[in-house]
Amino acid sequence: MLDILEALRQRHSVRQYLDTPLGEDVLAPLKEEVEQCNAQSGLNIQLVIDEPQAFDCMLAHYGKFSGVRNYFALIGAKQDDFDEKVGYYGQRLALKAQQLGLNTCWVAASYKKVPDAYKLSKGEKVAMVIALGYGATAGKPHNGKSAEDVSNVDAQSPEWFRRGVEGALMAPTAMNQQKFTLTLDGDKVRAKAGMGFYATTDLGIVKYNFEVASGKDSSVWA
Repeated sequence: MLDILEALRQRHSVRQYLDTPLGEDVLAPLKEEVEQCNAQSGLNIQLVIDEPQAFDCMLAHYGKFSGVRNYFALIGAKQDDFDEKVGYYGQRLALKAQQLGLNTCWVAASYKKVPDAYKLSKGEKVAMVIALGYGATAGKPHNGKSAEDVSNVDAQSPEWFRRGVEGALMAPTAMNQQKFTLTLDGDKVRAKAGMGFYATTDLGIVKYNFEVASGKDSSVWA
């Protein structure tokens, strides 16, 4: 299985997928990771397999999606940190999939909800989904902001903070907006979402990437 740091570097958004079914060798660890994420977060994320309807709609075609038959449905009941949790645990699953040789794409709007594909308890909603499968390509990186644009990194910054910011810059964000700031204060980091579409969910993704790249855990956050 691919090292998680390498998975972070290799993961890019992929919208076109091959018609290759997911075998038990990848399904078993994915299901286990979903269970762990739900237990830790209180979310109700569900892995949907061989379901083509969600991406058989005008929005999906407009978004240039094709061949999507599998996805993570990011589900939960609304709470104060719901959006950030969706980002954090969704990205954990996306990187797990990358480690297993799969490709992914975060999708906020370019799909239709298929009620029979998953189970919603009272008060729960589908926040967004993550397309999943064997990509027709590996995707490619996009130009974005610099470390100095999103943080207070400088020549005196510790190496773990510098690595963390670099990892955060690899995080997928809505429309590649990268509207977040990371501020080192002593041995803690303040993470703040800016103004923009899905910025709080993006912050959760950013935080997970930062932790992976820096080698820190969630105790790093101020």
